[in-house]
Amino acid sequence: MMLSISSTTLSRILARTSRPATTTSLRGLAMKPREEFEELPPNFSMDSVQPPPHGIGEPEEPDRDPMYYNRKPVTSAHSIDVSKGTISNLDSAAFGPAGSIVHGRYGEVDAAAAATIPLEYLALLRPAAEGVAALREISEASKLSSGTVLVYGASRPAGMTAVQLAVSSGSAVVAVVDGQHSGNDEMVDTIKGLTVEPGFAVAEEYALCKANFRDLVERTVSGDDLTAEGFDSAQFLADFKANLLDYTQNYPDDLPAAVDAEELKFVGKEKDRANFKANITAYLSQFAPGAPPIDPAQLDAIFTVDQYEIFKKKFGIQTTAVISGGDGVTNTDRFAPGEIVAKMIASPEETNSDQSTGDYPFEFSIKNFSPETTPSLKGGPIMGAIIEVTPELSAAAEAVSKAKTLRAKAEALQFLTEGERNAHAAASSVVSLARKAGAPIRTVGGSLPGLDAIQKPTDQDIAAAIDAMAVGDDGTSRLNYFIQVYRAGDFPVYEDYAIHRATEPLAGPRQIVVTK
Repeated sequence: MMLSISSTTLSRILARTSRPATTTSLRGLAMKPREEFEELPPNFSMDSVQPPPHGIGEPEEPDRDPMYYNRKPVTSAHSIDVSKGTISNLDSAAFGPAGSIVHGRYGEVDAAAAATIPLEYLALLRPAAEGVAALREISEASKLSSGTVLVYGASRPAGMTAVQLAVSSGSAVVAVVDGQHSGNDEMVDTIKGLTVEPGFAVAEEYALCKANFRDLVERTVSGDDLTAEGFDSAQFLADFKANLLDYTQNYPDDLPAAVDAEELKFVGKEKDRANFKANITAYLSQFAPGAPPIDPAQLDAIFTVDQYEIFKKKFGIQTTAVISGGDGVTNTDRFAPGEIVAKMIASPEETNSDQSTGDYPFEFSIKNFSPETTPSLKGGPIMGAIIEVTPELSAAAEAVSKAKTLRAKAEALQFLTEGERNAHAAASSVVSLARKAGAPIRTVGGSLPGLDAIQKPTDQDIAAAIDAMAVGDDGTSRLNYFIQVYRAGDFPVYEDYAIHRATEPLAGPRQIVVTK
């Protein structure tokens, strides 16, 4: 049988099996020169090409938003007079003619010295100068250039000045944050950061605990050196012997373990009595054994300080083995102090350096002072106390001063608010410690009955305050404040709002300055 294929079918098969011819075309990317040029207009010249509106080579400035507000330049800065409820023209600083700076209270300020000081800082020049004057006066009265300085109202402008400048001069500062700001933890921590060890800062509420506050001040003055304080080897030994005899009496060796006898009694259902002994034995295995009887006379005669030192070394080895998981030699599951002492009484051990002294410099020794592992910082004698007069302290001191008898003073304090009583008590803690040390006391920001207020700051005090405010090349200064600025020059209503914020209760731990 023959297979016939039509020509049409054959052509389709050949078309599928044959490889089509490939054609490659190249496209050039070169610029094709134009042979025809457009003729220039008859009036064309180089002046016809205008430069861009922002100039050649200069960045283009975008058009300003018509609703954009341009701030006015600051020309003056004013503190708030809280007593009058207005901005202060005396505690202010303003730019004068030819770049001069004029202070409302002290007149023209050296422009070169104040070149790096913000104008808002110069509005606080009075409390800064008062803080400098207070430090100078207590230094002159005590005849000390450095020591321990007590400051009440450390978060106020003058108090903060005294804290920072006293620290920069090498003194230790004990700072107390008054009740208006003591509730702000961040401010208390900030004042702590301004002090340097051995100085410290506490809230007003801590200064109410007079004994605790006194102990902290004494530690600052004399240093916190515990290595040589109250060291008595005989007393250590006597305490150990008393505790050991009490232990042997309460937990004799006839008990299965050193536990209360009540725990050995069976308290449960009768069906559990059969398993009680096995259970209680497993339970008591975790406790130390009882102690054999010890004769007090032999203990006093034979167990000396040297023997106690050897015992302490054994206890140290046992403790180290338990903490470290065992040394392969020491039995960490059993340590019977009573048995060890009884054996040492029966056969006293010889003292040698390997047994009686530790391998570490900080290990406690019965016979010798432990070496000082960290330097003990001492603030030195109390130079004096600086009290910044707050409204609460002023009201309390005035009420108490009017009373003549002790009973009347107590009644006057009873009728004060809690804040006023706390301010009076905390400031009294500071004053009493300064008087006990015979150190001078000065008040800033006002006067208090029975205390000396600072004299008017001298020109040298003002210059020292300006120098402390100046910002150095590293961007830091020795005197810093927390300032909140209200730009009343741009928005006049800010002046009234700033006065309201400064005079409200618990105004906050910052100084409000109004600029115009």
